This record gives sequence, C-alpha cells and structure tokens, in this order.
Amino acid sequence: MNKELQTVFHYHETTKHAQQRYARSLGYMDWASQPDPFRNYNGCETIELPIALENATPPYHLLNTDLPPAPLLKESLSQLLQFSMGIAAHKESGGSSWAVRCNASSGNLHPTESYLVLPPIMEEQNTKTSILHYTPQNHGLEKLSEFDTSFWDNLPKGSFLLGLSGITWREVWKYGERAFRYTNLDAGHAWQSIVVSAKMLGWKVTRLDSTSDTDIGTLFGLNQKTRFFEHEHADMLFVVSPSHVESSLRIDSLLENVPLSFNGIANKLSSQMQSWDIIPAIENATSVMQIAQQNTTQNHMLKDATQESKTVVLNRRSIHIMHTDTSTITQEEFHTILSSVNTSLDAKENAVHLALMVHRVEGYKKGLYILVRNDRDLINVQEHMHNDFLWNKTELNNLYFLEEKDVTMASKSISCSQDIASDGAFSLGMLCNFSEQLNAHGAHRYKELYWECGMIGQELYLEATSLGLSGTGIGCFLDDMMHGMLGIKDTRFQVLYHFTIGRGNVDSRIMTKPAYNRK
Repeated sequence: MNKELQTVFHYHETTKHAQQRYARSLGYMDWASQPDPFRNYNGCETIELPIALENATPPYHLLNTDLPPAPLLKESLSQLLQFSMGIAAHKESGGSSWAVRCNASSGNLHPTESYLVLPPIMEEQNTKTSILHYTPQNHGLEKLSEFDTSFWDNLPKGSFLLGLSGITWREVWKYGERAFRYTNLDAGHAWQSIVVSAKMLGWKVTRLDSTSDTDIGTLFGLNQKTRFFEHEHADMLFVVSPSHVESSLRIDSLLENVPLSFNGIANKLSSQMQSWDIIPAIENATSVMQIAQQNTTQNHMLKDATQESKTVVLNRRSIHIMHTDTSTITQEEFHTILSSVNTSLDAKENAVHLALMVHRVEGYKKGLYILVRNDRDLINVQEHMHNDFLWNKTELNNLYFLEEKDVTMASKSISCSQDIASDGAFSLGMLCNFSEQLNAHGAHRYKELYWECGMIGQELYLEATSLGLSGTGIGCFLDDMMHGMLGIKDTRFQVLYHFTIGRGNVDSRIMTKPAYNRK
C-alpha cells in the first residue's frame, strides 16, 4: 500500500465518531475567527447578473426527459448559477441573519466555490475567453483573467467550463479533523445542484475525470499562492454543453494560453486559523488522480406531475425537527424517492448503496433494508453483512428486506442522539464500496466517494421537497455502531453519510426574506 493510501485509511479511522469519543475538534465556537461564508476577489472587474426568479422553468418531473437546450447567453448563465450555487433566501431570528443557498452544506458553512471559463459571450465586440469567479452574495461574476484561445473550436457551440474548488477551513472552524469529510460531501451537493439547474436549461454536465487537480488549480489561478490567505484546493471541472461531450476531453490547449498571473486578491476569510496537521495531510494525499471510473448508462423513471423546478430548488431546506405523528409516507412516495437515486447520477458506476432504517412507510415493515445500487457488489455486500439477514426482494428493483425490528432508537443513537433520525419516515446510511475502490483507483477516489454521497444527498433533498416532504443530511453519526448493526467488520464497505426523510417542523419564529433585493 502506497503512502497516500495509508494516509487515507489513517484519516478515515482517526476521524470516526464513537460512543467513547467524537473526532477531534476545537470543542467550542470561536466566533472571533468565524470564516466569511463568501469569497470575493478585490481589485478585479465585476459583472452583475440578472435575477432569474421570473424565468419559467420546466416541471420538476420532466427534468430527466430530453428538453431543448437554451442558448448560452448572460441570462441563461445567470439562471444556471442562481438555481445551483446561488442564495435561495435570507433568514432572520433573534437579531441574527444568514443566507440559505440552493445547495446543501454542513452547518451552512459552504466550503465550495465556483469558477467559469467562458467563450466571448458576456460583452459585445469581445473576442476573448474569460475566467470568472461566481459571487453568490450579490449574484455576480468577477473577471480574473481573459485571453485568446482556439480551445472552443472542438466543442459544440454554446459550451463552457465550470469548476468547483474547496476551502476546507470553513468546515474545520466548526468540525475540526472531520471537516475534510464534510467539505467533500458539500462538493457533491454542489455538483448535483449544478446538474439539476443545467437540466432546467436542457444542458448536459460532464465531469472531465482525466483532468488533474493541478491543472484545475492552474486554470483558476488557485496555485498563485500570494493571492490567497487560506488554502483553496481544486476539486472538479465540468463541460456544460447543449450536447454530450466525452469525459476524456483534454484541456491542454486551454492551459497553454492561460496567463501566469490573474487579477484580484482573494479576501481574507478569518483573522486567524486553527492548525490541524491531519487536514493538509489528507488534502495532499488525495490530490493526485490515478485511474478514472468506468462509464455506465443512466436510467430514469417517469414521475408523476409535480411543481415547477425552480420552486423545488428554492424551497429545499435542512429540517431540524421531524413530526412523528405526520411523518408516515406512502409506499409510492417511498419508491419515488429511492428510484430517483437508484441508478447513476453522474454516468459512472455506482459505488454507494443505501442501508435503510424504515420507521413509518405504508406497506413496509419496520426494520432494515438495503438498496443495492450496483449489482456488481451484491454478493460481496451479502457476504460482509450479518449471515441471518433475509435478503427478501421487495416491489422496488434492487431494494432488499433484511430484518424486521424497531430501529427507531438505534437510528437515533447512531446519528449522535439526534431525534430527526428516528422521528421521520426512514433514515439511511450511505454504504460505500470502500477499500476495493481505493485500492483500484487510488487515494483521490476517497474524495470521489464523498462526492457521490453528496450527489445522492442533494437529490434526496430535492425529491423529498417535490413531494411536500422534508429531508436532512446527517454528517454526525457513529461510524462503527452503524457497521456493527449491519455486521460489517472490515473496511471493504464503509458508511460515509447519513440522511433522514419525513415531515419537518418549520419554525415560525424565523423570518424568511428574499435572496436578492433587485430584479
């Protein structure tokens, strides 16, 4: 086992929560050093984007059908960003205010930043390619660089690049050593948010899985260390296009033309930072991509008619209280939610399965179930779980009934004693093909597994919202207690994320205000 993989396995084991101890953190909120949730670059040209609230969007249930692509204009680009990385609303309570964004985030800390590489569309008579940073606080763009390139000649007209980066410090401030996990879950939330927002415009999103973190960092100027106080690391690069683009697309010709220095100095997010040696160690270990995943097909079920897409996106919330007396859901709702994540969300082979604790679902016994999202893993999952599990097929494809039992208290205990895990209709743990994937694809795959979990989580949020239900991602859980309930004794499979769905409580004391005070 190489050094990078050793670092990954050490980090994962070290940052597990357990009954005897939680993963190390500061233990209190150091409000004086709370990071600014918004990145901006001082000293560069800014572009205001039009607010897209009046734009008509397709019904949510039609997003997986072939919709006609919108032209690449300032207005369509604005819509994509607003309904993915933008602010959904402002909240106020007790003299405090905060922004709620369209993509979910652990602790509402939002470590993910977004960047664009655009052909000349933003200004008339401009023939140059631009690199820009999206600023959700004011729904605008900051122009970091512009240059000439022939890169666009080999892409469908209307294509552009969108990239994501991460500022782990925003999560470290609250969660300490476990923060790297949450940073990458949030990157997955953001990825799926972009996919969903692009579908509203009939656009395709393809991750360039052969592009290294180093090249992404070069493209967006993240390696220009003198422009940053906090470390910001590259994560993903996508082609957004009206038609399919191969994930193996190279950006060499683009990188040849990128200027050596960019405009703008990144704002300082905190007056001071905590030092956690394990964080840069895991960031460095997972920064080198080795072997890309296998492609697969995406299949989507036809859903019943539902709300307009933007309504679903803007109303997604993380709920903190579930109502046990109203959280029973129908079998149809249960199947609709699970079917939305039953196949690949990113056109790659699934590595994440859902271990479900069912509490209140009509037509289903209380107990343990599992949704096996890749038949390749079926036999191995069976062999690594308790021998006395039933493995009875259910009416939903790939969903198996394992054991009848009341798991409400167990689900609460596993989720760090949070009632939301037991008071809803069901909760789940995202069980990953872990050590096999890491050994096959390298240490970078550790991040990618969290990205897949985050994508699933964001889709579950939206699907629940579309049905009038509530969802909440749960990052605080007792890792090995969950493994023990399933009978897992080694690292072949590991749970990386928890989630719960039911009917939540809306706190009437919290005032909701518009995201942007302009049209």
